[in-house]
Amino acid sequence: MPHKEARSAGEGLERSCQRTIPGWLESSGPIGGVERFSAWFGGAAYHKHRHDTYAIGVTDCGVQVFDYRGGVHTSTPGQVVALYPDEMHDGRAGTGDGFGYRIIYVEPSLLIDAVRALRGKPSSLPVVSDVVSTNAGLSRAIDEAFRAPLTSLAVDSLVVDLARGLMAGERGDASPPISRRVDARALERARQFLDAEKTRVVRSHELEEITGLTRYDLARQFRIRLGISPYRYLLMRRLEYARDQIHRERPLAEIALDAGFADQAHFTRAFRSAFGLTPARYRALRTAYNPRTVRNRPSWSAPGGRPWAGSMDR
Repeated sequence: MPHKEARSAGEGLERSCQRTIPGWLESSGPIGGVERFSAWFGGAAYHKHRHDTYAIGVTDCGVQVFDYRGGVHTSTPGQVVALYPDEMHDGRAGTGDGFGYRIIYVEPSLLIDAVRALRGKPSSLPVVSDVVSTNAGLSRAIDEAFRAPLTSLAVDSLVVDLARGLMAGERGDASPPISRRVDARALERARQFLDAEKTRVVRSHELEEITGLTRYDLARQFRIRLGISPYRYLLMRRLEYARDQIHRERPLAEIALDAGFADQAHFTRAFRSAFGLTPARYRALRTAYNPRTVRNRPSWSAPGGRPWAGSMDR
C-alpha cells in the first residue's frame, strides 16, 4: 500500500487534528453499517475524540499507545483493540518507528442483532473485559474482512464473527454460549438459491425473504449446519465455476467477470486463498500435463533406483 500524507483517520479524526501528521490512511465504506480503515502514523496520530460505533482493530506494526477510560493502554503487533461506542480516546506512536493498524467500525445496532441471534434471546452490547487482548476470534474476523471487498453477505458474516469474538472477550474465554437451534428446510432453500445464483452478487435481503430468517440468524445456522458462512459458501461455488471455465481454456479476465468477481486481481486472490495456486499457475500446470508424454518419461525413482509406488506412469 503506498504511503501518503494524511491529516486524519476519518471524519471524526479530521476535526481533532490541527496539523499535518506524517503517515497514510485508507478506508472503505461504510457498507451496511460497517467501515474498514487502515493507517500508519509516525507520531501523534490524533487528539481525544469519540465516535458512535464499536471500533475493533489489530495493530500490525510498531507500538500503539492510547488513553481510554482513565488509563493508558499499549498495543503491539498482533494484539487486538476493542473500543466501546462513544468513549473518549486518542492515539499515538509508542516509539520513533510509528505504528500501523487495521480497524473495523461497526454500528452497535448490528452487533446487538447478531448477539441476539447467537444467544437466542435479547441481549445488550458486549463489553470486553480487556481493551487490549490477543482475542483470536476478533483477529481472524479482521483479517478476513480485509481480504476481499465487503459485499452484503460478507458484512453479515463479519458482524456475526465480531459479535462472537466480543462475547468471548466479555466472558474472558473462547467459548461463549451459542444457540444450536436450526431450521433445516430454510437452510436448504438458502443453499439451493446460492447454488443457482453463484455468478452474481447475492444480497442479504434476498436470503431473508427466501428463508424467513434474519441475516444474522441465517449466518449462525448456516455455519452450524454446513460448517461455513453463506458468504464463503457462495464464494466457493463461484470459484468452482471459475475452475471449470479454466478447464475450458477461456481467458482468465473473462472468467473473472463471468464468475462475478469485481476484477481479475480479486479473482486471483480468492483463487489462491482457496486452492493454493494463482489461476495462471493452475492453468499452466494443467497445460503442462499430457498423459501421452508422461507415459514416455522415465519413472520417478526412490533412493536406490526403485520406482515410487505413486509414479505417474503406473
